[in-house]
Parts: sequence; structure tokens; C-alpha cells
Amino acid sequence: QVQLQESGPGLVKPSQTLSLTCTVSGGSITTYLYYWNWIRQPPGKGLEWMGSITYSGNTYYTPSLSGRTSISRDTSKNQFTLQLNSVTLEDTAVYYCARVYGSGTNYDYWGQGTQVTVSS
Repeated sequence: QVQLQESGPGLVKPSQTLSLTCTVSGGSITTYLYYWNWIRQPPGKGLEWMGSITYSGNTYYTPSLSGRTSISRDTSKNQFTLQLNSVTLEDTAVYYCARVYGSGTNYDYWGQGTQVTVSS
């Protein structure tokens, strides 16, 4: 059973950098053809895919966030990390990490989500 767990600060000030880590257990982030994703849901809105890092370390980002977003990984810890720079109030959301096979959207495992609030 694969499990994903997000961790990071729940409160970030505007203009600062948000950093979240997803720790994966029960499966390796280097397993062939799996993509590891960050997805968020602002209050009252739908899910927004932010980006992903593949089993081989390639990264992809949604265009609207590509200038502020970076995803990296630590294979020794089986973790991948999201950094979102220059946050604004609009970045307040529940942030999820999730796994998908290939580049589709049928995510099979999700973290429980972590609330991040941007506020001064």
C-alpha cells in the first residue's frame, strides 16, 4: 500500500517561499513510469494541477505557475518537494501530493492534504 504524506508550514507570509515535502512509503519514487504530482485546491475552487516530477527526475509545471514553481526530489529519503516563490494571498489552498501512472490524470494515491494559508 502506497502512502503519501505532505508536510510543511501551515502559514506563510506574502512574498515568501512556500516549501512542502511529500514523503512516500510503500513504493519508490523512482519506479518506472510513475509521476509524482503537486495539486492544490483554493477555497471555493476546483483542483489545480501545479506540476510533477517523474520517476527519472524530469519536471513539468503548469504554465501559469512555471515561473514561480520548482519541484525536486531526494531519492535517498523517497521524498519530493514543492517550492513556490513569491506567494500571494491567492496561493492560500489545500495542497496535495499524488501519484499517477504515466502522464495521465487518474491519480491512484493521494496524500491527505495540508492547508497552507498566506497571510501577513
